[in-house]
Amino acid sequence: MNQTETVAVNESIKTTGKYRWSICALLFFATTINYLDRQVLSLTWSDFIAPEFHWTNNDYGNITALFSIFYAVSLLFAGRFVDWLDTKKGFLWAIGIWSVGACLHAFCGIATSGIITGDWFVGFHGSKEIISTISDTALVINVSVALFIFARFVLAVGEAGNFPAAIKTTAEYFPKKDRAFATSIFNAGATVGALAAPITIPFIAKSFGWEMSFIIIGALGFVWMGFWMFMYDKPEKHSKVSAEELAYIQQDDIEDSKMGFKPEAKGKVSLVDCFKYKQTWAFAFGKFMTDGVWWFFLFWTPAYLSSVYGMDSTEAALPLFVLYLITLLSIIGGWLPTYFVEKKGMNPYEGRMRSMLIFAFFPLLALVAQPLGYISYWVPVIIIGIAGAAHQSWSANIFTTVGDMFPKKAIATITGIGGLAGGIGSTLINKGSGVLFDYAKDTEMVFLGFKGIEAGYFIIFSICAVCYLTGWIVMKTLVPKYSPITDL
Repeated sequence: MNQTETVAVNESIKTTGKYRWSICALLFFATTINYLDRQVLSLTWSDFIAPEFHWTNNDYGNITALFSIFYAVSLLFAGRFVDWLDTKKGFLWAIGIWSVGACLHAFCGIATSGIITGDWFVGFHGSKEIISTISDTALVINVSVALFIFARFVLAVGEAGNFPAAIKTTAEYFPKKDRAFATSIFNAGATVGALAAPITIPFIAKSFGWEMSFIIIGALGFVWMGFWMFMYDKPEKHSKVSAEELAYIQQDDIEDSKMGFKPEAKGKVSLVDCFKYKQTWAFAFGKFMTDGVWWFFLFWTPAYLSSVYGMDSTEAALPLFVLYLITLLSIIGGWLPTYFVEKKGMNPYEGRMRSMLIFAFFPLLALVAQPLGYISYWVPVIIIGIAGAAHQSWSANIFTTVGDMFPKKAIATITGIGGLAGGIGSTLINKGSGVLFDYAKDTEMVFLGFKGIEAGYFIIFSICAVCYLTGWIVMKTLVPKYSPITDL
């Protein structure tokens, strides 16, 4: 497509057709619900669940680490599942399963008392009374942890479908130059979900019980399914997508065909073949190095404010709200590569890699989060917020490198492979954090002037700080320039 044709298409779309943004809004709300569901546990375990079931940091670390493993492995198959069922059905199955999993958490207390005592029909309040009378706390811990792990397993299997389906939808509804921006918008749902969680979930748990927080938040997914059923279809089949908008969406097809792409080609993608490409390994390594950082901040920041600053979940609501409000700056991450493409003449991959390098420097601030934390808890809160914004900006761009490099039929599969790698990284950091924090607390460990659990957090913060630059260097080494796959 020459410059005159591109300008003509862009001009026509200004006045005709913007339905693709309605689809982007659906992806945004799905991602918001996704993150709300996974945040319920992190915001209720310390104040409500741990006292009831006698959990330690290590117990919680085991649950979060196993969730990361389940999520990682499920991502590998979820990508294949979405490519096989296609976008509409794949997304419906995904959010249906994870909504069931979210609600299952609420019944872990009843199941714990039922397994131990044989009395299953006691209700939420009755199960608490029974559990409080059980003298074998080790048994309570083991049974309850196992049940929560099962609920997290169901949640993880479903939630794994969100990003492969969303990235595939973005590739269907947006040209390459707009995909990072569209991805940053729907990916901001992760931040909005994390933002809404601390100002809603603890108060629901405090007013109605921790069980109802899982049920109320989990039910949102079923509402979303109704909107998806009626609003989504392929753009070329959708009655609300005008001819002009469809032309804008498909503007890359001519250029892709020149480079050997056949976006509409049918046929299955071999999982084994995907691993033959350096582009797959570059994406996977970038996810491995950085996803765990986001998961650590998401799962452990409430516990950090509790352990280091003595806040309960309601007192931490405002700092966590401000933290995730800062993270909304990540929308800039979707705009920046578009600027490099349109103003600096870079190809989409070059623009994304340049943007990712810029974002990789901001997490280095985490190195001083703990040393400056003595001034006020607001210092680490703001730094973690900036690091979170940088991560989400990085994330929006690394996801869209898949669409730059691979044909549409392989996008969900490659996204799943990267998700598996990211999940492995998340598992290592979550399990390692739980073990380290308990060890540091129990032994009063000293490290670079910090003592006890504060020393543990300083070590993990330092690891998180350097992950992005490490990931970028390896990615750039593997794929130094734009090199799309033409033979898959």
